[in-house]
Amino acid sequence: MATHVASRESRIVFTLELGGTDGGARRSGSDGGAGTSGSDGGARRSGSDGGARRSGSEGGAGSETVRSVARLDCLDEASQTFELQVDAIPQSQVSLGDSTHLEFDYVRHIGRVIDAWAPAGHPLAVTHLGAGALTLARYVAATRPGARQVVVERERELCEAVLDALPLSGLDISYGDARDVADSAGETGWHGADVTVVDLWAGALISARVASEEFYRAVRGRASGDAVVAVNLLDGPGFAYTRGQAAALRAVFDDVAVVVDERMLGGTLLGNVLLLASTRRGAFEHTAEWFAAEAAPPYVVADGIDRWIGDTAPVTDATACDSPPPDESHFEKHWGQPFWPEV
Repeated sequence: MATHVASRESRIVFTLELGGTDGGARRSGSDGGAGTSGSDGGARRSGSDGGARRSGSEGGAGSETVRSVARLDCLDEASQTFELQVDAIPQSQVSLGDSTHLEFDYVRHIGRVIDAWAPAGHPLAVTHLGAGALTLARYVAATRPGARQVVVERERELCEAVLDALPLSGLDISYGDARDVADSAGETGWHGADVTVVDLWAGALISARVASEEFYRAVRGRASGDAVVAVNLLDGPGFAYTRGQAAALRAVFDDVAVVVDERMLGGTLLGNVLLLASTRRGAFEHTAEWFAAEAAPPYVVADGIDRWIGDTAPVTDATACDSPPPDESHFEKHWGQPFWPEV
């Protein structure tokens, strides 16, 4: 796996204060510009390296205003590698010299899903819920020229700053809360999506309002007849949060699968969990093959998804809660619990 490391001290491209008391954003930068690519808007706290990566800046949080600072760094001038951080936590990384390079494991897994969903080069309709630095949008632009790409992002100032520094054309961007956009009756570019990437975070949490059966029904309503949805979550021992989300997706879609780092199966690590859902029956029968070329292929639950969900009820608007905090103490009571539920 290629890894880009700064050859010397990194250069700050810009810093941006989000959620200030004046409701705006304040921006500063070393030179005001950089190249032409970005990252993924996804974040992870991954069991693969013990690091923490939180998702982009979208998600529909509550009414409390949280002051955060976003920063875009150029890590390596030669490879034009950039990293987006929020509150000093890496969000996205991209090499402008190779837009197909996907640094974070879960982002690479989503890339493999997109690769497998249609023949190479076929111009899919792809919707990205949560922008970050647009890693996957750039990947799709590079691998599927002519693809119709829609982005839904709440943090307009951050998205515009990223695009100003790292331009990417051909996007249909809707600024606003993803749940509001999904539920709206107005005209948007988000319709007939073959692929929908749901990477919606507010700080270190996923809001309950974008993690329920009703939200997923709205997402399906904007999908094509042969669609796949990829949902990025963070979970740990017990996987109670993920099971509720999987049950909600199972109530809406025809097929669901779970993709997880094998090292998380022992019940002692927190990390990203990728849920896949599709309008195509039997869509994930051969999903493990999609990741076979990976240096460390993830563990996939497809045929046994109903057994893995067990008796967990689908999460609805009435029962949904924010995602668990990325804090090991939250999972202590489940430490060492088997990945598969005991029957």
